Amino acid sequence: MMKIRHLVLVSLFLFVAAAIFLSGRVLGDGEMDISSPAFKHNQTIPNKYTCHGKNINPPLTISYIPERTKSLVLIIDDPDAPSGDWVHWVVYNIPVTKRIAEGSVPGLQGMNDFRKQNYGGPCPPSGVHHYFHKVYALDTMLDLKGFVNKQTVLRAAQGHILAKAVLVGLCRGPSR
Repeated sequence: MMKIRHLVLVSLFLFVAAAIFLSGRVLGDGEMDISSPAFKHNQTIPNKYTCHGKNINPPLTISYIPERTKSLVLIIDDPDAPSGDWVHWVVYNIPVTKRIAEGSVPGLQGMNDFRKQNYGGPCPPSGVHHYFHKVYALDTMLDLKGFVNKQTVLRAAQGHILAKAVLVGLCRGPSR
């Protein structure tokens, strides 16, 4: 009986270790992950979430959020824009959650580069652009007043970031 119990425990341990190894994940603080059921990492963002569709934010899933997290920050930007890094969405003081619903406003919004406080979907002028969906786990809520944009949020978050994760989606502009 003791041998069978030992064999079961060893088998269970090996199964869990193999699952963690094959998934490429190690549990613990700092190993946060962001994904979307709408598109995979480095794959095309469906038109629904772009300026050519409904122009609503895609659903996002956040995994392995550190235990000490008090709030999340989400920034979506496009470093391939002709004028340099173009900010599409800034959301801060998001309550700790594993899911951000499609078309939702999960926290307070800062100014994007469209000069609006909302989600501005991908709308590249030409070629393929990379849209970085960056989520930060913070050990505090941010106390921001007045004009808030990406730089304001990141400056206030310095020293409070427990983990960061990135999901990249692609969008192709019109062919010339």
